[in-house]
Amino acid sequence: MAENEPLDESASQPNGRIVRAEELANGHASLANNGQLHRATANGKSQANGVQPHIEAPCCRDIHGKEPPDGGARAWLVMVSAFLCNGVIFGLINTYGVLHKLLTERLTAQGDAEANSKAALVGSLAIGTTFFLSPVAGCLTDKIGLRLTTFIGGMLASGGLLLSSFSSDNISALYFTYGIMFGLGGALAYTPTLAILGHYFKRYLGKVSGFVTAGSSVFTVILPPGLDWLLGSYGLETTLRMMSLMAAFIIVCSFVYKPLHLPLHSTKKKDGRSRLNVLMRSIINVEIWKRKRYVIWALCVPLALFGYFVPYVHMMKFVETSFPGRDVNLPVMCIGITSGIGRLIFGVIADMPGVNRMYLQQLSLVCIGLVTLLLPLTSSYVVLVSFALIMGLFDGCFISLLGPIAYEICGPSGATQAIGFLLGLCSLPLTIGPPVAGMIFERTGSYTLPLILAGLPPLLGSSLLFLMRCVKDDSAGNDTNGAVARQNSDIENSSNGDYRMSAVKSNAPLMGSSISENGAKSIGYAITNGSATAVKSQAPLMGSTTDANGVNGHANGHSDMTDPATETPIDRPGS
Repeated sequence: MAENEPLDESASQPNGRIVRAEELANGHASLANNGQLHRATANGKSQANGVQPHIEAPCCRDIHGKEPPDGGARAWLVMVSAFLCNGVIFGLINTYGVLHKLLTERLTAQGDAEANSKAALVGSLAIGTTFFLSPVAGCLTDKIGLRLTTFIGGMLASGGLLLSSFSSDNISALYFTYGIMFGLGGALAYTPTLAILGHYFKRYLGKVSGFVTAGSSVFTVILPPGLDWLLGSYGLETTLRMMSLMAAFIIVCSFVYKPLHLPLHSTKKKDGRSRLNVLMRSIINVEIWKRKRYVIWALCVPLALFGYFVPYVHMMKFVETSFPGRDVNLPVMCIGITSGIGRLIFGVIADMPGVNRMYLQQLSLVCIGLVTLLLPLTSSYVVLVSFALIMGLFDGCFISLLGPIAYEICGPSGATQAIGFLLGLCSLPLTIGPPVAGMIFERTGSYTLPLILAGLPPLLGSSLLFLMRCVKDDSAGNDTNGAVARQNSDIENSSNGDYRMSAVKSNAPLMGSSISENGAKSIGYAITNGSATAVKSQAPLMGSTTDANGVNGHANGHSDMTDPATETPIDRPGS
């Protein structure tokens, strides 16, 4: 089956698909376009034969056919592929310092007075482009699919590094080949790598996200010695070609990324809406921006990151000025190691029953902010290393929860662009924070003020995230613990097993029947006057039950209903 091929010949219909009588007999619920439940009957009794075609809303198809498998050979293969993609992308980005030294020496030998800053700009462009263009990756993923987007990203990343090997003496060319091409390739591959996990995992999503994001820490630890050996033995050109070969693994991994959820949002032409407006809405999933909780999250997290990256960039210089003679690399290595451990540990914690992932991410930001504030106050190198270990641990917590929280707030159909836009918004503070801290250091000659100022944004951003508890996503249906009711009556399920349709919460299993307050028979949703949108139901659904009027339902949970108030049949479409 092709990546964007419909599940059946009628699945592409805007309001649902046709359910035949034989499908209905196997336990399919029937929902009309407006979320109401319909059953036809001639005499108020169950009807065994002659059932006319029904319309099944996309929500039923999503629940029955596209529930994440949470295991299986392909799911684990997706996890390993995502681990490799994440490791290759950020392993190469994070270890640019190995290349930076050699490039600086070459530019200095050529008589360039700005050798250091020019060489640093190459690496800065790579990481800046990766985050800044993540919204483009999110939109492109929804248009052409996860697999093709990742494939193009792998081609650009590998091709950029290969071209860099032929222009290593031209710093202007490296700005484009290494900075822009490799950075764009990283953006196109990284966003789908996070988004694909929610297609295959639900109960274990936290653990899997922690494992996948730990790939960057693992590769960051093992790559520097290898690249350093390649540079010393074979030179910069050969090293860049080997890095290009590593990036080609992204191309191989892309073939594994077969999505289980297709984008659900569609754009309809409305009077007064320009063609450009319609085009933009067809590219950008505007529904995620109607979710107030996502808007708060997407604005508060970048605010918290204005000081987030400062300790990572300036740690070595801080150790050199505050603890002369001490190892300047040890604190940075400690951050990298415990960051990987934190992603695994907090990934497991995030999947525990009753754990609120948003609170966990807020806790990580608070701890990072407090440790950053305490860094300039310590006079012991051992305490500094301890602070670095703590900072890395909660850094791993923060990173590993980005994907799962996006799925909780926006659901599978909106998570890809939600992640992409969040990373794009984060690119600005991540880029601005470290240079500003450097400017303050150059004027004051001390890291006390820069680090104190860097510790305040994480605390402020974490505090503002409590606003999420004060709003409701009225435009797209209420959202609680990841349960999302979409405007077209789609159901998206939460991590606690709850289901929601048309802003109504239901803990009911998916198959079978139950009895409503007025005696009407339902198949998993409580009924009031024939509407499936009024009350909460927790009734078990398998088997036969009898309503207040003595009407028996089928053993597979289906029955035909009449309105008890009028004794008239509740018609279905086409009956």
